[in-house]
Amino acid sequence: MNQKTAIVTGTSSGIGLGLVKTLLANGYSVVANARTLTQSNTLQSSEHCFLVDGDVGNKSLGEELSKVAIENTGRIDLLVNNAGIFVPGNFHEYSEEQYRSIMGTNADGFFYVTQPAVRHMLKQQSGHVVTISTTLAVQPIRGLNAFGTYFSKGAINAATKSLAIEYADSGIRFNAVGAGIIDTPMHKPENHDYLKGLHPIHRLGSVEEVVDAVLYLEHASFTTGEVLHVDGGAHAGRW
Repeated sequence: MNQKTAIVTGTSSGIGLGLVKTLLANGYSVVANARTLTQSNTLQSSEHCFLVDGDVGNKSLGEELSKVAIENTGRIDLLVNNAGIFVPGNFHEYSEEQYRSIMGTNADGFFYVTQPAVRHMLKQQSGHVVTISTTLAVQPIRGLNAFGTYFSKGAINAATKSLAIEYADSGIRFNAVGAGIIDTPMHKPENHDYLKGLHPIHRLGSVEEVVDAVLYLEHASFTTGEVLHVDGGAHAGRW
C-alpha cells in the first residue's frame, strides 16, 4: 500500500494547518484534529481528510484519533503532535489552573495521543512520531519566563530520545522539531520586532520552514531521537 496515513493535532491554523495541506498534497491521508476544527472552516472533510474535534488532554480523544485512522485507512504511518499552548509568567505566580492547563495539553496530550498510535504502529512494525517542541526547552531566555513551557517541552525532548531507543527494534522512530518563534496567528504583528530579536538570524521562522523540517524527518529513515532545531540559531547559545 503506497498511500500513507498521518494524524496531526492542532490543525486549525499555523503550523498544524500547513502540515495538513502539505501532507495531503504529498499523497497522505490525514486525520486532522483541533478543539473546534469543524467550526473553524479552515479544512474540509474529504475522501482523504478526516476532521476530529476535541482536546488532546482528554484520553478518549487520543483513542478516537487512532480509531478514525484505522477504520478509514487501516494504518498509521505518521503522528505529528503539534497541539501545544504557551503560558508566560513567573514561576512563583503560576496558578494551579495555569499549570494544569499547559500540562494537560503539552504533556498529557502527548501521552494520550501517542500511546494508542504506537500500539497500532507496533502491529505494523513501522511508524514515525514527530512532536513540535521549542528551542526554549534547551536555551531559556532571561526575562522570558514561562515555566510550564520549559518544563513540559523539556520532558517532550527527553521522551523523544528515550522512546527512540525503546522502539528502535520495532521500526518506530521518534523525532522532534525544536521551533523558534514562528510567524503564526499566535503572535501579534506589534510584537514581531521584539520576537525577531530572540534569534541570531534576526527574523521570525515561517510555517513552511517547520513543515519542511517535519518532511525531512519523515523521509530520513536513519534519523531517530533527534530534536531538529528550526530556530535561527537560538539553541546554539548566547549571542
